[in-house]
Amino acid sequence: MPTTSLGTVVAENAIRFLGHDTHQHDEPHLVYVVTGSARLTADGRQWRLGRNEALWLAPRVPHALRIDPGGMALGPFLDSADQPRCRIQPLGAVPALTEVMTTALGAAPTTPEQVEPFRQALGRVLRGISRQYFPVVLPVHPAVRALAREALRTPAATLESLAERHRMSARQVQRVFLDETGLPFTRWRNRARMNAAVEHLRGGGELTTAARAAGYATRAGLLRALSRESGVPVNALTADAVGALGGG
Repeated sequence: MPTTSLGTVVAENAIRFLGHDTHQHDEPHLVYVVTGSARLTADGRQWRLGRNEALWLAPRVPHALRIDPGGMALGPFLDSADQPRCRIQPLGAVPALTEVMTTALGAAPTTPEQVEPFRQALGRVLRGISRQYFPVVLPVHPAVRALAREALRTPAATLESLAERHRMSARQVQRVFLDETGLPFTRWRNRARMNAAVEHLRGGGELTTAARAAGYATRAGLLRALSRESGVPVNALTADAVGALGGG
């Protein structure tokens, strides 16, 4: 497998090399697709990553990568302090990450001293985009915690359908959310979705792609939701969302 000290994985010869089998690392790890597309399997789940899309892995997450013919992916290791909020954190296409990765490819660092500035730059970008703008915490109750994670993956699912799948009543779920997060379920999910959008915007993304990343049908829907929750007028968010929300 062709590699560099940045952890590069390159499909230089698609017949010889299309990725790597299941393994894990002791450090946080980023998977970033430079060109083409790839399929990542981690913790038994699959993600399809396109050009410039990234996924952030915590230490010791078993994962395997398959790169489509002609594609290229980078897999830089991160400092131990640069941990994702969960074991597997999809990032989508973040322009600030693309800038660091493109610069690293051009510089082709080979020694630890040459690699370190790029590792620090990645850490700054990841820490910047992963700060929660609207504080939310996951419930402690195991079944409700699992329901909360599913709710973020399926934004169109109703509380009633989610509660039924987890063998609870909607009233039980609401009570646990209020007791353990301080928020009703709907507001908790909206805040978590908006955090994903703000994360994307902080990384240099546009409002339309941020809305899509957070599960909103339109940028107008995202702007209205952000305005309601933050108190910032829609016109200010439209002109400069990151600045209006307090900077990058």
